[in-house]
Amino acid sequence: MTTPLHETTLASKPSGDVLAIRGGRPLHGRVDVKGAKNLATKAMVATLLGETVSTLRDVPDLSDVAVVRSLLEVHGVRVTEGDEPGALVFDPSDVESAHFEEIDAHAGASRIPILFCGPLLHRLGQAFIPDLGGCRIGDRPIDFHLDALRKFGAVVEKLPSGIRLSAPNGLKGANIHLPYPSVGATEQVLLTAVRAQGQTELRNAAIEPEIMDLIAVLQKMGAIISYEPNRVILIEGVDKLRGYDHRSIFDRNEAASWACAALATDGEIFVGGARQQEMLTFLNVFRKAGGWFDVREDGILFRRDGALKPVIVETDVHPGFMTDWQQPLVVALTQAHGRSVVHETVYENRMGFTDALVKMGADIVVHPHGLQDGPRRVARRELEQAAVITGPTPLHGADIVVPDLRGGYSHVIAALTATGESRVSGIDILSRGYEKFLDKLTALGADFDVIG
Repeated sequence: MTTPLHETTLASKPSGDVLAIRGGRPLHGRVDVKGAKNLATKAMVATLLGETVSTLRDVPDLSDVAVVRSLLEVHGVRVTEGDEPGALVFDPSDVESAHFEEIDAHAGASRIPILFCGPLLHRLGQAFIPDLGGCRIGDRPIDFHLDALRKFGAVVEKLPSGIRLSAPNGLKGANIHLPYPSVGATEQVLLTAVRAQGQTELRNAAIEPEIMDLIAVLQKMGAIISYEPNRVILIEGVDKLRGYDHRSIFDRNEAASWACAALATDGEIFVGGARQQEMLTFLNVFRKAGGWFDVREDGILFRRDGALKPVIVETDVHPGFMTDWQQPLVVALTQAHGRSVVHETVYENRMGFTDALVKMGADIVVHPHGLQDGPRRVARRELEQAAVITGPTPLHGADIVVPDLRGGYSHVIAALTATGESRVSGIDILSRGYEKFLDKLTALGADFDVIG
């Protein structure tokens, strides 16, 4: 018997830590995706820069959003519900410093506090970052962030409890060249440069759709930002910014996850709110792997188109194939006829989730230092990995533990694909990236129980 979960408050979590899943049933139905977590949380931080009230719409009901909301409230921002479901209103008129213990308590394992630095340095002249957490998928150094902040004129002091920053002479525009087009570091530069004195030139910037949406938010606030070919972004600092009213871009990571669920379980899922333009690269791979999709005005319908086919995929920064897409895709590729290869070039430890799939019967071999042979479009990176998936292999139920957000989703989809019962532990982490996850599984006909 399926145990539905009713999540009615912002960032509520699954009530149990274990899912008992009885698989072997195709998923059918509709799910709707809201705003992208990777935009919403950053747009929330941007409210610190404005002198008037901001409204963000289509805010997803996720634990990461709750973390940012708490951190904003700790710093004196008044956050209230808006005039429609999923809208939040931010009043930054009483921004103040927060004690590091409060920041640490509210931040949890989130890495979001690093992005508060630029706005807080502008508003208060100081900022504090506690020890940073996040998914255990490899090293995510904050050096790119700190180096950029130093170039703006910030003074960085490392303490046992975290990092304290100050700007005794204010922040000034800088010329910054990122060693890698990091999304987080690009966001850091944007949130800092818009009110820095003078012009900032950022080279080798990330250009993900969520970055472009953040630029749109900042432009609504009064920022002057332009981008040129070859990943160059120019920002002219302004003296003050106002609030904004903005509807978040849809969550393409969640949309791709449900598409892969349809592919893996041989089901049919309509993803409301998904758009073609931001998913072009994913849709090409989806079609090559034997998927079929129909782009409609209000979303995209996904299902198989006959037997699944092997593919070769190389993850990369946008406009390449996103690293967050490969994990759910790997589950579907276990059912493809032939040998697929997935080259992971973005994170160095993102193939650990395949251990559980092998336990369930998949034929997956991980090459921890990547593969040297074969043609490549994406340049090799020192820390890359590769997974070779040979299929089709029937999957059977097993007891597995969620390793990280996307890997955890992939484990759930593998359990729904497998015959027999699986027990998936540690599902609370899914509330970081999938709104009303269990409700959506119920709507698609999944057979599971929540074990508290």
